[in-house]
Amino acid sequence: MRLTTKGRYAVTAMADLALHYETGLVSLAEIAERHGISQSYLEQLFASLRRRGLVDGTRGPGGGYRLSKPREAISVADVIDAVDESVDATRCRGKRNCHDNEGCLTHDLWEDLSNQIRRFLTSVTLADVIEKPRVDVIAKWPERNPEPVRREASA
Repeated sequence: MRLTTKGRYAVTAMADLALHYETGLVSLAEIAERHGISQSYLEQLFASLRRRGLVDGTRGPGGGYRLSKPREAISVADVIDAVDESVDATRCRGKRNCHDNEGCLTHDLWEDLSNQIRRFLTSVTLADVIEKPRVDVIAKWPERNPEPVRREASA
């Protein structure tokens, strides 16, 4: 079981928005620069995040994105689901056809693991992610976090 780049990048970008929640809009260029993620890839991810109602965006000069709800109200599972990512540990993606069209010997074990992972990711909010001790240190690295351009969110 592996979370792909899509899910990791989506969670990273959303954590970045959570860090800058009170400073107004954040451009994808800023997120891309801070985390070494392609801006065009972020545009694809943010289209999905916007469709799922997790972010609001404003186009044009001075535009950017912000969380559509408080960071305490968005779970990591919400973000992963929004970009159609799976955290399924079964080989058959839960279809029980992993061994000659039947469930394999360890299917229930991997399904239980998937359920535990899902419960954990549902219990962790973006607020929890950015409250970790090292987040402050990482966010303050000058080469990774240039002074963001402050923009007020338009009403």
